[in-house]
Amino acid sequence: MERREEIILVTLELAAKNGLSGVSMSQIASKIGIKKPSLYNHFKSKEEIIDAMYQYLRDKSKEKMSLTDIDYGEFVNGKTLEEVLTQSVSNYIRINEDEKMTSFYKVIYSERAINPIAAKIMSDETKRMILTTKNLFYALQVHKKADFDDVDMAATSFAMTIHAMMDYKLDCSLSGEQLNQNMIQEYIKWFCKQYGGVDDEKNID
Repeated sequence: MERREEIILVTLELAAKNGLSGVSMSQIASKIGIKKPSLYNHFKSKEEIIDAMYQYLRDKSKEKMSLTDIDYGEFVNGKTLEEVLTQSVSNYIRINEDEKMTSFYKVIYSERAINPIAAKIMSDETKRMILTTKNLFYALQVHKKADFDDVDMAATSFAMTIHAMMDYKLDCSLSGEQLNQNMIQEYIKWFCKQYGGVDDEKNID
């Protein structure tokens, strides 16, 4: 394991126990067994570690799932609108439910209202999800899998709804409340009925 990776994982471990604000560079260095100045050879600040942690965990999760950059035209080809959206959302959920990603998000969610770093990470993640959804929805529109009056607004609405449902799922999990496990799939089915394109049922391009 490279030193940068070790620093990231140790910081995550400490943050999961003490929260982001309860972790210092001195604690991180001590946990690893190096001197504090050595830590600064790899990261200039705790904020830089946390930012790198987010990207590192996403990349590792995608690597574990063998996900690569998507050609959206190829991705939607031969699938119905429901199949495309179900697979896309499923992949996104699997990335975010990776064990280390879940631990990371629990820390970020608990502090985003009071910690600018946590808030920025969640804001960036939301922007990333919306942009990805817009790219997918333009491909769906071009290939007549969907019929949107406003592609950008439809993509933003879909992304934010899925995002909110995932937040709700995490809240229920942490609080021990019962959750309708089919909620997201039921929403996808409803969405497809509203916006299915002329070639969706025929499944042709």
